[in-house]
Amino acid sequence: MLGSITWKDFSRHMVRNRLSLIGIMIIFSLLLLALIGPYIAPYSPLSTNPIHKLESPSKTHLFGTDSLGRDILSRVLYGTRISVTIAVIVLIVSGGTGIVIGIISGYFGGIVDDILMRITDLFLAFPQLILAMVVSAALGRNLRNVVLAVAFTSWTVFARLARGQALVAKEQEFVEAARACGASNTRILFVHILPVSISPLIIQGSIAMGGIILTVAGLGFIGFGAQPPTPEWGAMVSDGRNYLPAAWWACIFPGLAIMFTVLGFNLFGDGLRDILDPRMR
Repeated sequence: MLGSITWKDFSRHMVRNRLSLIGIMIIFSLLLLALIGPYIAPYSPLSTNPIHKLESPSKTHLFGTDSLGRDILSRVLYGTRISVTIAVIVLIVSGGTGIVIGIISGYFGGIVDDILMRITDLFLAFPQLILAMVVSAALGRNLRNVVLAVAFTSWTVFARLARGQALVAKEQEFVEAARACGASNTRILFVHILPVSISPLIIQGSIAMGGIILTVAGLGFIGFGAQPPTPEWGAMVSDGRNYLPAAWWACIFPGLAIMFTVLGFNLFGDGLRDILDPRMR
């Protein structure tokens, strides 16, 4: 169950919500491509052929070729696995960190709450992309550091949301009963408060996936993310923009991959909100 909704009810509501169903289909297709994309790609994503550079879409190259003659379809398929993997890792790290900080802050209150929330406010004072650029530049420009940079800047929204949920949950009778029975603070936090606070956090996580992918693509676009010749969507758009008037396909197809991925997660998140939020039901 998620809150008061059983998995059977959850599935029925999701199927009835057309936009959510579209989001699920997009996400499922994305995950499938992340798994099998490298096996169905017609060419190597790193194989160059200057003779066939900037060829328009054709039967030989369905998405055309880039400035080095590399097959764009193959690079988009390989980039799917890179983007999904980074987004999942960042969500686990940033979501887990933010949730732990948030429920501790909300539950204990007082000086603990003040210190943790002021640190959170400090991170919120900087635009996420700019802060991620600073971290990525300081650590070095590679995929591992992209994960660290984006996770470093994405935990604040989870912390704020988890704190609000903990503030409400700690006043409930079942928490008071657990405290009266001698339950430790750790047990109360992770056995009693976290489960009843999880629904809005799941919704936020599904929506945050789109934002994470946009941030990763943004870092790649401005040169602070994946470095050539890695087939990352943002870097592909950045390379293709130089040839946009004559070879629109070089940046349009990776750009469409980013757009549909973010759209899928946003639609899925909206569907989760409609189902899990009792006020929406």
